[in-house]
Amino acid sequence: MPHNRVYRAAERVFLSTAVFGVLCMLYAWRIEPYWPKVIHVQIASAKLAPGAHPIRIVEIADIHSDPHPRVEGRLPAIIAAEHPDAIVVAGDSTNSHRGIPIFRELMTDLAKIAPTFAVRGNWDEWAGADEQLFGGTGVTDLNDEVVRREFHGTPIWIGGLQTDSNMQISSLFAKAPPDQFRLFIHHYPDRILPFGRWDGAAGQVDLMCAAHTHGGQVALPFYGALVTFSRYDKQFEWGLHRVDSTWMYVNRGIGMEGGTAVRVRFWSRPEITVIDIVPAS
Repeated sequence: MPHNRVYRAAERVFLSTAVFGVLCMLYAWRIEPYWPKVIHVQIASAKLAPGAHPIRIVEIADIHSDPHPRVEGRLPAIIAAEHPDAIVVAGDSTNSHRGIPIFRELMTDLAKIAPTFAVRGNWDEWAGADEQLFGGTGVTDLNDEVVRREFHGTPIWIGGLQTDSNMQISSLFAKAPPDQFRLFIHHYPDRILPFGRWDGAAGQVDLMCAAHTHGGQVALPFYGALVTFSRYDKQFEWGLHRVDSTWMYVNRGIGMEGGTAVRVRFWSRPEITVIDIVPAS
C-alpha cells in the first residue's frame, strides 16, 4: 500500500509537470510573440540646456518579419500613442526576402509618425538591402552616416553603422561638436567597448541604441537570457546600461530568430522602448 501511494504521487507530479510544460510551450509559441510591451526609461544629459523640452526617442529592433505578419500591423498605433520626436530601428529587418513587403509597410507607417532612422543588422547584410528595405519608405537609412537634427530647439547628431562597417565611431562623429548630443545606433551592443581594431562607443557618444540579443528570446525568471550571442555573455543582455559617460539601451526586439529556429518567445516579450532625454538637474 505505501508503494502504491508513492507511485500515485509520482504519477501526479509527472502529469502536472507535463501539463505545465505543454502550457509553457503554447504560451511561448502563440501568446508572448504577439504581446508587445512598452518600456519607459529616462536619461539626463547636460547637453540639454536647463529647462529645455525633453526629447522622446522610441527604439524598436529585430523585427525579423516573416511572410506572415505578427505584430507589425499593431506597432504604428502603439508607437504613435507615445508621441515620439524620433524613432530608431536598430537592425535585423526580415527573416527572408518574402518578409520585405511587411517590413516596408511598417517602415512607411512609422515614418509618417516621426522622423525615423534605421541601421542594418547581421540579417540585413546583403547587396541592395538599403534600397529594398528602406528606399521610398521615408526612413533615413544611416548606412555609415551621421545627420544633424533639431528637436524642440536642441540639436542632436544621429549616426549609425551597419554591422559589417569598416568605419570607426570617432570618424562617424568627427563633425559633431563635443557640446552637442550624440545618438549612436548600432545592432551589436558589443560595440560599446573597443575590440580588436575597432573603437568603442563608450565615452564617445551620449546614447547608444542597440539590440541583437533578443533579451535571450527564451529566458528564465531571476536568471534572464539563456543565450545572448554576445562576446560579453549576459553583461549587456537587455535594458539600460551606463558605460563610462555613455548610456546604452539594449532592446529585446520585436520578432524572432529566422532560419530553422523555432519561432517562440518566453519571459522576453517583444519590446518598444521609450527613451526620454531630459536636462541634467
